[in-house]
Amino acid sequence: MTFVPPGSGWPDDPARPDTPVAHDPGEVGELASASRTLAELTARQSVCRACPRLVEWREEVATVRRRAFAEETYWGRPIAGWGEERPEILIVGLAPAAHGGNRTGRIFTGDRSGDWLFASLHRTGLAAQETSVRAGDGQRLLGARMAAAVRCAPPDNKPAPQERAACFPWLAREVELVAESLRVVVALGGFAWQAVWPALRAAGYALPRPRPAFGHGAEVRLSRGGTSAHLLGCYHPSQQNTFTGRVTAEMLDQIFTRANTLRAL
Repeated sequence: MTFVPPGSGWPDDPARPDTPVAHDPGEVGELASASRTLAELTARQSVCRACPRLVEWREEVATVRRRAFAEETYWGRPIAGWGEERPEILIVGLAPAAHGGNRTGRIFTGDRSGDWLFASLHRTGLAAQETSVRAGDGQRLLGARMAAAVRCAPPDNKPAPQERAACFPWLAREVELVAESLRVVVALGGFAWQAVWPALRAAGYALPRPRPAFGHGAEVRLSRGGTSAHLLGCYHPSQQNTFTGRVTAEMLDQIFTRANTLRAL
């Protein structure tokens, strides 16, 4: 099996067999903008086939599998946004990992980056459990939501520019649908910082110019319709960053503690 068919009973699968599928960037834009609810949007995100290279890669990984997971069924589809429908905090990453989200069916789940992230979210009151193992494990985000700038696992963790552009409408529409309750956006890494900027603009946020540089702890005040929000920068909890000490548990906790403070303002 190269991927889990929609509607087959996989835990938390947002799609059904009749969910419309985007086969090119134009259809991504059409289906994203026509999505009236998060449920409709996430279902469509999870079956997208607009980027041939990413489709081929994610399904190859799901077929060949890593030895440690050889007996598991891989999700093998795009990873939809996940969490609260009316979040006060939105956490945005780059893309799912080949043997993480592409295997488990949930963003930042089943890999070491996710272990670091969810442990911090649990310590700061934003996740119900310390670990996130796979879809259907009982984990819940509390007042928060997660999304990725690119929904499919890319080769070498490097989506091509045209793939980033093709996926953008999914993120832009997701930000727009949660904007009413949103108070804080946390960008995990420099690419997420770059990707979320135009998504915020498309959702109606007034943004400062020039664009502030990304950095750990960078903070930008936003506004939309008279309501304030904040964008926070956070180094990505990648293995390279955590192994070298560029990111520590304390650094992650400081970001999410600050997010909790800002959402209460």
